[in-house]
Amino acid sequence: MTSIFDASGKNVPCTVIQAGPCVVTQIKTRKTDGYEAIQLAFDEKKEKHTSRALKGHFDKAKTTPKRVVAEFTRFEKEHQKQFGDELKADIFIEGEYIDVVGISKGKGFQGVVKRHGFAGVGQATHGQHNRLRAPGSLGASSWPSRVFKGMRMAGRTGGNRVKMINLQIMKLLPEQNIVVVKGSVPGPNGSYLILERWS
Repeated sequence: MTSIFDASGKNVPCTVIQAGPCVVTQIKTRKTDGYEAIQLAFDEKKEKHTSRALKGHFDKAKTTPKRVVAEFTRFEKEHQKQFGDELKADIFIEGEYIDVVGISKGKGFQGVVKRHGFAGVGQATHGQHNRLRAPGSLGASSWPSRVFKGMRMAGRTGGNRVKMINLQIMKLLPEQNIVVVKGSVPGPNGSYLILERWS
């Protein structure tokens, strides 16, 4: 993340994203696949780390093996691409709003205070011991004699697919394929993101 000054002189926190070049590796049609989609691949990958099936898939598009492959079902008909075509950051417009999808940071096994925002017991008096961050009662006793599904309890936190909506593109550097969006995006530095523009 970084920050830039907008037109009014306000300091705005932003995230710098490398958005391309992405190669079109497949075009799915309703006739052959049952739905319409465009498949994009991004980031170079060594050939020795690529399976033969994927290598053949990339060879068909006349491109080198890639690390990430994603499908987009919403795309503008006027921007229809062919096999092997490259999409770069210049498809975006400075000032427009986009959605950013990513995998959030994993935080490991966490208790209910960090995972769900429980307050805990709140005091250490009246003979309580080690109960400050405990979940408390989980439910009834003789009936239903079990814990209901979906009960908020301790467990693994983070590592989920998260979509941040309505992020404005503050700056566009098409020569470097860089998009600077307002605010934060899910995931750690260097993680892969999907940028979705509104259709």
